[in-house]
Amino acid sequence: MTPSFTERCPWCGNDELYVRYHDEEWGKEVDSDTLLFEFLVLESAQAGLSWITILRRREGYRKAFAEFDYKQVAQFDERKIEELVQDERIIRHRGKITATVKNAQIFMQIQQEFGSFYNYLYSFMPEGKRIVNSLKDLKSAPTHSKESDAISKDLKKRGMKFFGTTICYAFMQAVGMVDDHLDSCSFKN
Repeated sequence: MTPSFTERCPWCGNDELYVRYHDEEWGKEVDSDTLLFEFLVLESAQAGLSWITILRRREGYRKAFAEFDYKQVAQFDERKIEELVQDERIIRHRGKITATVKNAQIFMQIQQEFGSFYNYLYSFMPEGKRIVNSLKDLKSAPTHSKESDAISKDLKKRGMKFFGTTICYAFMQAVGMVDDHLDSCSFKN
C-alpha cells in the first residue's frame, strides 16, 4: 500500500518500473527460495550493468530461465545454453548464462546442507535477523558489509560466479536482508 504522502529514495527517479520496484519489492524481506533464486540470477546478470537494464529484461529472464525454477535451470545443457546466448530477451553473455546453470546446482547443494537457501543466508546475519541501517542520504549507503563479504567469499569457495561482495550486498538489499531505505523514505520498515 502506497502512503498518502510519498517520499522515496531518490535512486529510483521517476521511471515507472523503478518506482514500482522500489515501492513494492526493494528492501522487503523474502523467504521464498524460488524468489531468492530469481534475485540471485538477476543480480548476477547485473554485474557491470545498471539495475534498470536488468529490470527491463526481467520478464525475458523469467521466460528464458524456466520461471526461475532452479531445479530445471540446474539441468540446462550446452544446447540450452547456446539457445540462451541467442535470446535477445536477456543479456547474452555466455559466461553469465553458464554461471547461472552452475549457480543453480550450487544453490540446490546449499539447500540440502541448510534446509533452504534462506536458512543459509541468514546464518551469516547477526542473530539471524535482517539489518536496518539508518541512512540520511545516498552518499552514506554502503556498497558492501562484513556479511556480504562473508557470504560472497563462502559462495565463491563453493564455486558460484558473478556474485562478489558488491553484487551480494545489492542482492541483500533487494531481498530485504538489509533495509537501506533512507530514513526519510515512506517505505522504510
